[in-house]
Amino acid sequence: MRKKSVLLGVAAATMLMTAGCQSKYEKIEAPGAIVESAAEEQKAGISENKAELTTESAPAMEARDETVYVKATTLNLRVSPAPGAAVLAAPANGTALKRAGDNGTWSQVEYEGKTCYAASAYLTTEKPAETAAASGQDGQAGASAAASRNAGEVGLNMDWKYASLSKINSGKAVLYRSEAASRKNKVVCVNAGHGTKGGSSVKTQCHPDGTPKVTSGTTSAGATTAVAVSGGMTFADGTSEAKVTLAMAKVLKDKLLARGYDVLMIRENDDVQLDNVARTVLANNMADCHIALHWDSTKSNKGAFYMSVPNVASYRAMEPVASHWQQHNALGESLVAGLKNAGVKIFSGGSMEMDLTQTSYSTVPSIDIELGDGGSDHSAATLDKLGTGLADGVDAYFGK
Repeated sequence: MRKKSVLLGVAAATMLMTAGCQSKYEKIEAPGAIVESAAEEQKAGISENKAELTTESAPAMEARDETVYVKATTLNLRVSPAPGAAVLAAPANGTALKRAGDNGTWSQVEYEGKTCYAASAYLTTEKPAETAAASGQDGQAGASAAASRNAGEVGLNMDWKYASLSKINSGKAVLYRSEAASRKNKVVCVNAGHGTKGGSSVKTQCHPDGTPKVTSGTTSAGATTAVAVSGGMTFADGTSEAKVTLAMAKVLKDKLLARGYDVLMIRENDDVQLDNVARTVLANNMADCHIALHWDSTKSNKGAFYMSVPNVASYRAMEPVASHWQQHNALGESLVAGLKNAGVKIFSGGSMEMDLTQTSYSTVPSIDIELGDGGSDHSAATLDKLGTGLADGVDAYFGK
């Protein structure tokens, strides 16, 4: 039995911050988003248990009273300019901000009624041409332009906890906002397993504290390092697992967005340079749960199951597992129940204990769900059924 770990990639270190940034269902651009309270969370649509907020005092600045515009895809708004300060928003290129102060390095700006800080180099007083053009549009054309302006990618912030243990992190994930009438204000990380070229030739720590793996899978028990991202197996008909997990991820993304969930897509093409640690850290900081999609390596059409947290005292006592393992298992149970109710075949009791890199680093409810094995059907109709079952499981987990 193989098993793998499914995680994420690295990107920017220069950013900005703001609370209460949110809209509906468009791709969002920039690394990470944190909110200060439940009220802000409702507005921003991203949970607050992602990073610690800083209380650094504001730096001295020359007073300004002007409008500036975002001119960088990785600009973030921060609660303060202190190193590692929490990111509160990631406005798109062309977004107008009111600047109240500037010291050449940092600008104090207002965004949606909040005071925050942005890197001055990523702001301009010149109104971008695309913003000027879009401002004269209305109706469908205007909505389309806004969606295009707000489209973007999300990279790994190396200041995030555990990010430094990632080895492959130059890739980008994509965050989508739901346009559904009834938004859930929850972000689901959908992680299409595998799909990182060169991932099997690089190794990362199995556990954040460097302790050895407690179960055998793709990596044997007792090992302290595992492949950064395995290549995956091949279905009986010759199709690669990575291709099927990607197709499954796209189906699930559409179903979740239609139900009002925002979606963090770890991978949207054949190769994303994000290892399992990077994928997990992205989910930790930008999502409310993390679902990694896989099929098992056997060829018996065994059915679906989730990788549960091993009942090993030392493993369940290790952080962050100790604080989150019950949430991981609860999410797995909900997903399996949703699949079963949708008519999907379930393997045995629906779970199998496995020490995964993903689980070992996760600080949000996180699960590797095996949707069958190499002998299972993976037609479009089957992926649609699986997507419905998984979406139902997400609804059940969040009590929606």
